[in-house]
Amino acid sequence: MTKGTEANSMIAGFGDCEGKFGPGDIVVIGAGLAGLFTALKLAPLPVTVVSAAPLGEGASSVWAQGGIAAAVGEGDTAQAHAADTIAAGAGLVEEAVAKTIAGEAGDRIRDLLGYGVPFDRSLEGSFVLSREAAHSAKRVVRVAGDRAGAAIMQALIATVRKTPSIRVLEGYEAEDLIVEDGRVAGVRMIRGEERGNGAYTLMPAAAVVVATGGVGGLYAVTTNPAYARGEAIAIAARAGAIIADAEFVQFHPTAFDIGLDPAPLATEALRGEGAKLVNGDGHRFMTDLHRDAELAPRDIVARGVFAEIAAGRGAFLDCRQAIGADLAKRFPTVYGTCMEAGLDPARDLLPIAPAAHYHMGGIATNLDGRSSLNGLWAVGEVGCTGLHGANRLASNSLLEAVVVAARAASDIAALSGGASDLGPVEPRRIADGVVADRSVRAELLDDIRRTMSRDVGVVRDRAGLRRAFNALTQIERAAGGDTVLSNMALAARFIAGAALMRRESRGAHYRSDCPVNGKRAKHSLLRLAEINALSQLTNPDEAVRDAACVATPAVTP
Repeated sequence: MTKGTEANSMIAGFGDCEGKFGPGDIVVIGAGLAGLFTALKLAPLPVTVVSAAPLGEGASSVWAQGGIAAAVGEGDTAQAHAADTIAAGAGLVEEAVAKTIAGEAGDRIRDLLGYGVPFDRSLEGSFVLSREAAHSAKRVVRVAGDRAGAAIMQALIATVRKTPSIRVLEGYEAEDLIVEDGRVAGVRMIRGEERGNGAYTLMPAAAVVVATGGVGGLYAVTTNPAYARGEAIAIAARAGAIIADAEFVQFHPTAFDIGLDPAPLATEALRGEGAKLVNGDGHRFMTDLHRDAELAPRDIVARGVFAEIAAGRGAFLDCRQAIGADLAKRFPTVYGTCMEAGLDPARDLLPIAPAAHYHMGGIATNLDGRSSLNGLWAVGEVGCTGLHGANRLASNSLLEAVVVAARAASDIAALSGGASDLGPVEPRRIADGVVADRSVRAELLDDIRRTMSRDVGVVRDRAGLRRAFNALTQIERAAGGDTVLSNMALAARFIAGAALMRRESRGAHYRSDCPVNGKRAKHSLLRLAEINALSQLTNPDEAVRDAACVATPAVTP
C-alpha cells in the first residue's frame, strides 16, 4: 500500500498492484495536461501517449482560462487553501487529500516553470494572482489573464515532442481495456476514420494511465470539447473498476449563451475582478442568495442563474464598470468571444447560462492515481481522488491534474522495478467482426445529450432521473456495435443512477424533491453490476438504504 492509499480513507486498499509488470510500454490514454504531465514525469521509462486528436486539440486543458490554484502568494498558506477546498466540497472532500494536494502545489508550479510555462509576473518578479469563487485569498496563478490552459499545453507539447522516451499515437480512440489474470494488460483502440469497420488495434501495456478528461459532451450545453464524453468511465467500469461520486457534475454558471456548441466560457476571474451578475431587469440577484454574492460556490451561483432563466428574466454578466474597456487587454479570450458575437463588453450586458463544465466523480483512485483494478491508473478529471467532494473549488482541477499525475508517475516507476521488458511494443491490428451501424448515431447522440440536460442537469428530481435512467438504458441497448454510443450511454447511466440513489441535495447535486442535506456525507462507490441492477427495479430510487431527507439546509446564505 502506498502513501497515497494510506492518506485516502475513501478508497483504502485500492490497487495493490501485486506482481511484476507485463510486457509492453506504459500507455497513457489522453493528451491533456494530466496525460502529458504523467508522460514527462515517467521519463526515461518508455511511454506511449494515445491521443484522439492531434496534440493541442480536443483537450479541455487547452480551454482552461482561470489558471492553477496554488498558495504561492504572500501571506497565503497551503492550510488555508485546503480549508477552502474542504468548505466548498459540501462535506465530501477527503481532508488528507486536500492537504496533500494543496501542500504539493508549489512544487508542481515550479515543474511547469521548468517546462517553460510563462506564468504572469509582476515587475518585482512575483506571480500575478487572481481570486476566484470560494477562495479566501488571491491564489490562482495565470497566464496572459485568461490563457493559462493554452499556454501550459503549448509548453508541455513542445517538451513532449523532444523527449525521446515518449511516443505519441495521434488519431486513436480507446475502445476497451484488455484484462488478463485480474490486471489490465492492454488497450483496444481504433483510428477515428476506421471506426465501424470491424478492425481494431491492440496495444499491449505494462500499465495503463487513463487521462481522458470529463463528461461535458454528454450534455446539450457544455463548455467541454467534443471528445469529453465520459467514455473512459464506461470502459473502466466494464473492466471491473469502481466509479466514485458520478452524480456530481459541476455546471459553470457563466457560459456565453450565444448559440455555440461547445459554449464559450466567461471565466470566473471576471467576477473575481468585480463583474456582476444581473437579470433582465438589471437586478443583482446573487446578493439575495448568498453572502458572497457572485463569488459564492459554483453550485449556488449556477442555480441562481438557472432560476433567473427559468423565470424568463434571463441572466447576464455585467463587466461594464469593473472591467469594461480593459477587457481586451486583461481577458483577451473572453474579449474575442464578445467580438465574434457582436457584443461590446464596455456597453453591453453579456448573456450567460449554466453549462456542464467539470465532473467531480470518475474512476475511483487513491492519491497516487491507482484505481481498484490492478494495472490501471486514472489522473485528471476522469479520476476521483476525493479532492473535489460534491463541489469543486475553482481552479483546483489543473492543480489536481499535475499533482496526481506526478504521484502516479512516481508510483508506476517504483512498481516497474527496472523491468527489462518494458516497451516499446508495436500495436497490431485485429479483426473484431462487429460493424457499427452509423445510420442511427446522430439521432441517438442527440437523445443522450437532450436527456441529460433535461433530467440530470442543474436541478433534478426523482421523476426526471427515473425517466433519464430508463431512456439511457434503452439507448445503450439500441447502440449495437457502436461503441461510442454504448460507452456514452453507460457513462450517462452511472451519473443518472448515482443521482437517483442519492436522495438528498449536496453540492452540485440538487434535487428539488429533496432539497436538504442528508445526515451523513457518504461517497458513491458503484460497480457496473450495481448500475445494471437498477435497470431491473420497478422503483430504482428505492434501492437507497438511507432514503430519509432531514431538515438540514442544503444552502446556507
